[in-house]
Amino acid sequence: MSTTLTIILIVVVLVVIAAIVYGIQVGRRKKLQSTFGPEYDKVVADTGSRTEAEKELREREKRHASLELKPLSPEAQAKYSAAWEEVQIQFVDNPTEAVSTADELVTRLIAERGYPTGEYDERLADLSVEHANTLQHYRDAHAISERNRAGEAGTEDLRQALVHYRALFADLLGTDPVAGTTESRIVPNGDNAPAPAPREAGDASARDTSR
Repeated sequence: MSTTLTIILIVVVLVVIAAIVYGIQVGRRKKLQSTFGPEYDKVVADTGSRTEAEKELREREKRHASLELKPLSPEAQAKYSAAWEEVQIQFVDNPTEAVSTADELVTRLIAERGYPTGEYDERLADLSVEHANTLQHYRDAHAISERNRAGEAGTEDLRQALVHYRALFADLLGTDPVAGTTESRIVPNGDNAPAPAPREAGDASARDTSR
């Protein structure tokens, strides 16, 4: 075999190997993009490196695989749906307390599904593997909740927080917690819907009497 032919064969083999490696990388990237959705782009933007971002996302997958997650029973679903209806009713009388209650209820649901509820950032990382599409809702709700604790959130902010919490809550619950109920009118799904006016405690009109 001539030297020229040998060199050509080596080059061809290297090109094939490079193509295989590239194909594997593309396949892994597409899998991560499919799994993490918008979270993939966010982590890339935050790290400033696609390689570092993909390394972090794979670490999240490994951690997630070690968790003992469990679906909710129909009884648990009903319990949490009823609790969420009460939160929405509470919003009419006391938006501030309702958002605090919503935050606590979401945290309890996260725990019941089997996720750790320690540091907030770790909670986000764990949830991102299966709930990436509603994770930004959780971030937005958490930010408003922090402002709420500082007394810096208005009624419309609080309504938005409840809408955001509900998105993640429904995702974790596996169903809309207030679908088909009259209480669903209290905090509308539409982001541009007007905020309900706070009522005085004890005002019977603040309650839905059709139940």
